[in-house]
This record gives sequence, structure tokens and C-alpha cells, in this order.
Amino acid sequence: MTDNNYSASERIEKQIAEELGIKGWQVTAVIELIDGGCTIPFIARYRKEATGALDDETLRAFDERLKYLRNLEDRKETILSSIEEQGKLTDELRAKIEQADTAAVLEDLYRPYKPKRKTRADIAREKGMQGLADFLLSGKPGDPSAEAEKYFNEEFEITDAKTAIQLASDIIAGDISDNADYRAWIRNKTMRNAEIVCTLGAKGKEAALAGESTVYENYYDFREPASKMPGHRVLAINRGEKEKILSVSLEAPVDDITSYLERKVARKVSDECIDIVREAILDSYKRLIAPSIETEIRNSITEAAQEGAIKVFGSNLEQLLMQPPVHGKTVLGWDPAFRTGCKLAVCDPTGRILDTTVIYPTAPQNKVAEAKKVLKMLCDKYDIDIISVGNGTASRESEKIIAEFIKEYEAASGKRGKRLQYVIVNEAGASVYSASKLATEEYPDLDVGERSSASIARRLQDPLSELVKIDPKAIGVGQYQHDMNQKRLSEALGAVVETCVNKVGVDANTASPSLLGYVSGISKQIAENVVRYRNENGRFNNRKDLLKVPKLGPKAFEQCAGFLRITGGTEPLDATAVHPESYEAAKTILRECGFDVADILAGKVKGLALRTSLGEKLGIGKYTFADIASELEKPGRDPRDEAPAPVLRSDVLDISDLKPDMELKGTVRNIVDFGAFVDIGVHQDGLVHISQLSDRYVKHPLDVVKVGDIVDVRVLSVDGKRGKISLTMKKKG
Repeated sequence: MTDNNYSASERIEKQIAEELGIKGWQVTAVIELIDGGCTIPFIARYRKEATGALDDETLRAFDERLKYLRNLEDRKETILSSIEEQGKLTDELRAKIEQADTAAVLEDLYRPYKPKRKTRADIAREKGMQGLADFLLSGKPGDPSAEAEKYFNEEFEITDAKTAIQLASDIIAGDISDNADYRAWIRNKTMRNAEIVCTLGAKGKEAALAGESTVYENYYDFREPASKMPGHRVLAINRGEKEKILSVSLEAPVDDITSYLERKVARKVSDECIDIVREAILDSYKRLIAPSIETEIRNSITEAAQEGAIKVFGSNLEQLLMQPPVHGKTVLGWDPAFRTGCKLAVCDPTGRILDTTVIYPTAPQNKVAEAKKVLKMLCDKYDIDIISVGNGTASRESEKIIAEFIKEYEAASGKRGKRLQYVIVNEAGASVYSASKLATEEYPDLDVGERSSASIARRLQDPLSELVKIDPKAIGVGQYQHDMNQKRLSEALGAVVETCVNKVGVDANTASPSLLGYVSGISKQIAENVVRYRNENGRFNNRKDLLKVPKLGPKAFEQCAGFLRITGGTEPLDATAVHPESYEAAKTILRECGFDVADILAGKVKGLALRTSLGEKLGIGKYTFADIASELEKPGRDPRDEAPAPVLRSDVLDISDLKPDMELKGTVRNIVDFGAFVDIGVHQDGLVHISQLSDRYVKHPLDVVKVGDIVDVRVLSVDGKRGKISLTMKKKG
């Protein structure tokens, strides 16, 4: 069966199966589930039997490709209808359009038939020059000037051979430009062989004349093959061009392209006409083809660069959200500042705010002694375990004061068993949250600074619950995020947050609307309704109570129930990730293995995973059985607990203390295409360049490290003036 014998839906299924390397039956099943209103987290977790256990990442890629290909098919229908209405649709053209697998190929095919403003070729045809254009290409012998005389027309002001031949050349140039095969060859050739060339732009020249430096100096006289340029460089160059520091162009293999067009167009052209046709070919390429191909290619490599950056951003965000919560600790959140003072908030182990205040130990007030008295009072009163310090302005100065205080406090109190420690947390987005409508509603009695310090405390206690309140773009673990397609970035990062929230699960009786809004099947409106219902009617006693929430109907319940936990309720299984649809199966498994439902939360259920034959006997699919068994043995397991805990400190390290070959432990704060930034306890994060991440070749930093990883590093060099620290993770020697 050839491709043009397939229906549109069959073509889509076939293409997705080939691209993702999955079976046709899996494709069919996933499409049915998506079209049936199922979310990606629900399909990944609770429909493994139907999909063959496809994971979240594959399913997200599937969903994106399905949307793209369906939009492509819709565009094909529009184009076919348009060409058919013009009476120009042939069987051959229909087949080519139906087989087009990218938007670029499709639009190339449509170009000659697309309604557009009148071109020079259209005007020439209206003036009767088609015949002369045909003669120039025909190979017939004869003087083109003499032939042109036949087309003189005073009405159209065609009174000389030069004018007539130019008009005929416009037709030839237009026809070459509209040929889909030519454009496809030129696009591919240009993509393979063109170079991106950078020179000084208007503002770059001004800066150079003034002797000023810019961050784009490496690109002032720069060229690199477009096909090999790494994404971070593409985005940097684009930004430099946008700021008019750089002038950027695409240098294509013009001679190769015009030679190709001559072979295609001028095969039969006579010696008398060849120079005219060559001029038409060059005009077609330079005036009509090259500008659009350059735009397409630069858009293409930019989109690829953005997708790569979004992938890195998403991976960093996932690791940040999945950092382990710090359980059972009373935390003092410290939002550092200079003139306005450092804002403090004490949060109990549940995140409840116990106290807030402001101290002024930093410049210009420098009230260090008074600040330490306040800190001692708070530590004595609330038995504080950890001070969580934001890494923004005045963080370094605050850290020194905290380290001094800890030494003095422990010496004075004689505490030896329990130690007061501090940790630096990434405060990106804290100010965005604290000034938001959400924060105002959550803490109407607190000012912006107090909310910010509370957020800094709680993002240590439970990073996921706190960070979901902030626009993912403001969390600060990406690169060039402001240069990307913002809609695409928001969608991708939103999907990451959704995946994390549903992987961890949410307590239906305590979760905020922000957190609930990311649960599978729960919209922002339903999330608000859940909280409102909870406030008016008290806690949920079981998952079935969720059906009483306005607008949370059977379909939404199916999608969300397994991800919402209810502890201490009437049904022990509600505290697990077992879906209500599998409760009977779960209870049967327990009975068959000699356990009771009450044994789940008591931690007595063991050895279920080995009873695979029981799953077969009960008619439970192998994936579902494995998930149920795992959950019954470890109910409410938090996947974040497997990640490394944050590095807690009690003393401060200064950049001047760093020496080459010094070995330190640090936390990966951010990952970019060219390496990883690691917090080693000084105010400035150090860079582990991609070449220093491992003794083996590293294609991308994400292959070796992730945000939140605790790593051992060695100092390579320190530039105190510029605040640059170079680190390595390679073995010494």
C-alpha cells in the first residue's frame, strides 16, 4: 500500500509510529485515550496496559506530534480545496500534497497557486510576454532581440527589445521561484553548506569607536556553518542582532545553486539566449528565492535552538521541583537586602508562619549586634533548626553574619547535640510571588518582604508546593528564556510542572489552589472549588467526597482521583496512588496474600511484587499488578526522597579562600549547553565547563549532571576581580 492510499488518520499514525519507534497498536491506543479526554499523566500512570507502559516523555512527544500532524492535515485540506477551486488540481499534485510531511514542503507546493499580491511575472503575463519567455527557454535558434520585436505594444509601453526581454525574464524568474522541487533542493543545499556570518552592527560600531566592550565581542568577526552551530550560540547571535550590536547574514553556496538551476532550466537554451536566461536565473535566486530561504533556515535553526534550550530548561526545572523536602524542621527564612533591611519569617515544620520581623545588619545601617539579638530571641523561642537564605542582593553579607552568629550562639548555649545550620537557596521568583495577587490572597496581613522571606523558608521545606505558585519562567534555571517563543516555553514548562506534581501526588486536604491546578483533570476553576468546598465543609474523608465539589464530574474524577491523597480518612487506599478503579483488585490481592487493608498504613504488607502469578490468576495486567503491589508495600512513597538532600553549612567560605586544586562539595544550581554552574558555598557559583564534567566525552551536560545534584569538584582557577570560578569534576592526575 503506497502512502497516497492511506487516509489522513492512517498517515498520521504511521508517521508517529516511525518517528517514536513504537508499535502501531500503541499509537492507536494513545490517540483513542487522548481523544477521549485523558491527560498525559493519567495515561502514563493508569493506562499502561493499553499503551505498553509508554512513559511521560514519550507521551508528551506523541501529543505534540499528533497536534502538529493534525494541523498539517487540516492545512492540506485547505490547500487542496483552494487549488481545486482554481481548476488546477491534478492527480499528481494531489498525491504530492497528501504525501508532504512538513509545513515547508507543503507551502512550497502551494506557492504557485497561493493567492498573493501581483508579482512582476504576473504583470509581464498580462502584457502578453509569455510567448517570448517560452522562446527564450525553447532552444530555438534566432536573435532574441528580433524575436522581441513581435511583442512590442505601445499600449503597454513596450517599444524596445530590452524592455520586452526584461519582462519575459521576469516570467522565467517567477516560474523558477515557484518550482517546489527547485526550492527543496536549494533549501537542503543551503542548510548543509551555508555559513552564518557576523559583523559589527550599528550599535556595535558605536561601541567599538567609543572603546566600549560588549558581551558579543567573540562575534564581531565570526563565521560558522549553519548546520553545526550549537543552540546557545544561535540564541546569543540572535540577541546580539536584535540589540543591533551584530549584523548577521547567511552566506549560501551561490555558485553551486545557480549551476544547479542552469542544469535544470537552461538545458535546451540556445547560445543566443543563454546569457539572458542566466541573468533571469540569478535574479530569481537573489531576488525571490534567497531571502525567503535565508529566513526559513534562520527560523529553522532558531526553532531547533529554542527547543534545545526549552528541553534543558525543562530538565533543570524538573530537578528543582523534585528536590527532596526537608521534613520536620523549623526554618527561618531570610530575604537579604541592604537599605530596606533583611526580612525574616519563621515557619514551623508544616510551613505555617509563626513570626516575621526585619533586621538591619547590612549597609548602610550595619546594626549587626541588634540583628544578632533578634536572631537569638527567635532561635530560643522557636527552636529553629535551619536558616534558609536567599541568594540575591546582600546574600554574601548576610551569610557572613549568619556564620558568625551560629558560632557565637552555639558557644553561648553550649548546644552540642542539635546544631543550627544554614543553607543558601535560589530565591529566583520569590519577589514575583510575594507581589502577586495569589500571595496577597494567601497572606493578606503580610507585606511583600514578609511574604518573600516566608517563601524562601518554604521552598526549602517543600520546594514543589512553593515553586508551583511562581511562573516557571521566573524560577531562573534556564538560558535565553526571554528570547524564546513564550507560548511554546510556557506550554513546555507547564507540562514539566504537571508531570512533577502528579508524580509526587497531592494531599487533597492541604494543597493550595496553585498545586491543585496542576493535578491531572483539575482546571484552575475546579482547584478553587476544591479549596472553597474544603473551607466550607471541612476535610475530605474519602476520595468519593471529591465528587461533591462543583464541576468535578465523573471524567474529572477519573483523571484526578489517583493523584489526590487523603490520609486519616475512611478508606486506607485513599492514602495511596492506587486508583479507585483498582480498589477491588487491590483488596483481592491483599486477601490472597493474607493481609488486611489496615496493614497497608501499618507497613506490614510485604512480598506482593513476587506474586506475579496472582496477577495473572486475577486477570490483572502485569503493569497494573506491579504498580498496585509496589504501592501497597510502600504507600504514599515520595519519589523526591531518593534525591540528594541539600548541603547544610555552618561556616562561610570566601572567594579569596579558594586555591587551585582545592576539593569541595557543591550543589548544581543551573545547567546550560556549555556546562554546569555549581554552588560551592561562596557567593559566586563556579562553572564546570562541559569539557571538565567527566573524564569521558560528554555530548551534553544533562548526560552527566542534573539541577540539585551534590557533586565533588576541584578548583581549576579563580578570577577574583571578575568573580569567575572555574571548576572541574575530572579525576586528579
